[in-house]
Amino acid sequence: MSSALLVMDVQQAIVNIADDGSGYLPRVRRAIDAARAAGIPVIYVVIAFRPGFPEVGTRNRAPAAIAEAGLYVEGAPGTEIHPALAPRPGEVVVTKRRASAFSGSDLDVVLRARGIDRLVLTGIATSAVVLSTLCQANDLDYGLTVLSDGCLDLDPELHRVLVERLFPQWADVVTVDEWTTAVAAR
Repeated sequence: MSSALLVMDVQQAIVNIADDGSGYLPRVRRAIDAARAAGIPVIYVVIAFRPGFPEVGTRNRAPAAIAEAGLYVEGAPGTEIHPALAPRPGEVVVTKRRASAFSGSDLDVVLRARGIDRLVLTGIATSAVVLSTLCQANDLDYGLTVLSDGCLDLDPELHRVLVERLFPQWADVVTVDEWTTAVAAR
């Protein structure tokens, strides 16, 4: 099996809203460093919309609210990946148009072209990009691991329920330290 680490929605504006000072960025940085050291591709996923939001319909509440607020327009301040987790030259950055990393993006094409069949998920928010990506990746038959403390949500209780109760039905759920130790031992 060939794996990739997905680092999702760690854009400056999102981190500024969600980071609770719990050490989230350094934990994800450790996962990124461990993946790179082990030769595991790191793939970044960002949410961005075209100017004027032509891809946003009025019936989908979350994107419609984002469009109404004028957020996450391609190239706008705050849409860039947080500098503490910035990609290296040559690392893939996928732009998505909905909650799931697969929706409106070429992520599946990139993964299949590289022979990747197992995904390790990190991101903000647990109840949005991580949940949506996990569901879609499961339906696409990817093997899945979720780094429980490599995910962050504005609602800590919802995060807990997802990583403790729902995600284990479809994925291995481990901490960043457990995963980095296992990766280093390979």
